[in-house]
Amino acid sequence: MAKAIAIVGAQWGDEGKGKVVDYLAGSFDCSARYGGGHNAGHTVIINGQRFVLQLIPCGILRPGKKAIIGAGVVVDPAALVSELDSLKNGGVDVSGRLFVSNRAHLIFPFHRELEKSSEAARGPHRIGTTSRGIGPAYEDKMARRGLRVCDLVDAERFERKLQRDIEEKDAFSRAAYGSPLDTKGILEKYQELAERIRGYVTDTSALVNRALKQGESILFEGAQGTMLDIDHGTYPYVTSSSAISGGACTGLGFSPTLMTGVIGVTKAYTTRVGGGPFPTEMPDLDAQAVRDRGNEYGAVTGRPRRCGWLDLVMLQYAVQLNGVDSLVVTKLDVFDTQKEIQVCVGYRYKGSKLTEMPAEVEILAEVTPEYKTVAGWQKRTDHIREAQELPEAARDYLKFISDSLGVEIGMISTGPERDATIVPRGTKLAAWL
Repeated sequence: MAKAIAIVGAQWGDEGKGKVVDYLAGSFDCSARYGGGHNAGHTVIINGQRFVLQLIPCGILRPGKKAIIGAGVVVDPAALVSELDSLKNGGVDVSGRLFVSNRAHLIFPFHRELEKSSEAARGPHRIGTTSRGIGPAYEDKMARRGLRVCDLVDAERFERKLQRDIEEKDAFSRAAYGSPLDTKGILEKYQELAERIRGYVTDTSALVNRALKQGESILFEGAQGTMLDIDHGTYPYVTSSSAISGGACTGLGFSPTLMTGVIGVTKAYTTRVGGGPFPTEMPDLDAQAVRDRGNEYGAVTGRPRRCGWLDLVMLQYAVQLNGVDSLVVTKLDVFDTQKEIQVCVGYRYKGSKLTEMPAEVEILAEVTPEYKTVAGWQKRTDHIREAQELPEAARDYLKFISDSLGVEIGMISTGPERDATIVPRGTKLAAWL
C-alpha cells in the first residue's frame, strides 16, 4: 500500500513543521500542501543556506521530488512568483516538479486592503491576522464569488470576472469603511503573473489519486496548527481553513480511506501569535528568555511569539482530532539551560476540573492550569543524534509526554538544521522513512 502520511501542527502553528517535512520528504515521492496561504512560513536550513517557503511545499528542496499546491490553498500569484524566483536564485530547479491546483482560489491586493480595514475597525478586539488577505479570500470562496487559478489562466474569462469583483469590493469598501479601494493596474499585473505560473497549473486531485493508485508515496503538509483550525480551534482567534488532518482530504481531493498515518508536531513548550487565550503563557521575563533562546519570531512577519509551558490538555485534544500516530517534539534544546520545567496536565474553571476542551474562548481565557514540575537537564543536546544519548532528565521529560498522551515520540529535533534530528528506533515514524 502507498504511504500517505499527513503532518499537522498540534499547537497554534509555528511548531517547526517545515524542518520536519524537509527531513521526511526524502523518503516520499511527493509532498503536497492542502490549506492556508502565504501567511504560513516554513523555514528550512540546508548546509547553512536558509530557505523560507510560504506556499510551495518544503519537499521541493529535495532533488527529483514533486511538490503540489492543492485546491484548499489560497494562492497570491505575486507571492508564488516571488517564491519561485527565490528558489531559482538559491539553485533550486522546480521545472517538471511543481504542480498548482486549477481549483485553488486567488488572493488579490484588495483582499489585503479589506483585511487591514476590518482589523482596524475591530479596535481592541482585533484577531491579530497577518493582513495578507487570507481571510477575505476564503470569505469569497465560501460566498461562492471567488476567482480561481483556472480563471487566471483564461485571459478573457479572467478580465470579465475580475472587473465584476473589483466593482463589488469597491462598493463594499466605500460603504463599510468610507474609503475606495486602490485597484489600479491589477488586471495588467495579474495577466503578467498568469504567464509565469501557467505551466505549473493542473488538476492536482487527479494527480494525487493517480500517484497513490500507482503506489507512489505522498507527504501531506498542513499549515498553521490544530488550535487555529476554523472549526475546532480557539475561534474566532483562528485561521480561515482546516488545519487538521481531515483538511488534507478536502484540500487535495482524495478519500480519507487512503491516508495511512498522521504525524503531529509540537514544540517542547508552547507558542502562539496574535490575540486569543493562552492558558500556559509565561510571565514576561521567562517568556523573553525562551523567545530569545528559541528565536521565536515569525519566519514571514517577524512578529515576536508569545511563549508558554507545554500544554498536555491541548495536545491531547490535538491527538484526538487528528488521529495522531506519532509525535514529533521540536526545540528540545531550548530547554537545555532550564533548571525546572512546568507542564500543564489539567484545567480548572471556577474550581471544577474540565474534562473537555471548552468551545468558548471566554472560558479558556479564565481557566487555571494545573502544573506538574519536572527536572531540567542543564546539559547541551544540540549535538546529540541518538535518543539513548540524551540526558536522563530529557528522556524522562519526553517519556512523560508520551505516556500522558498515549502516543509515541517518533522524532526529536534539537536545532534548526536538517541533521539536528533524532529518530528513535522501532517507532512507526522510523518505519515510514
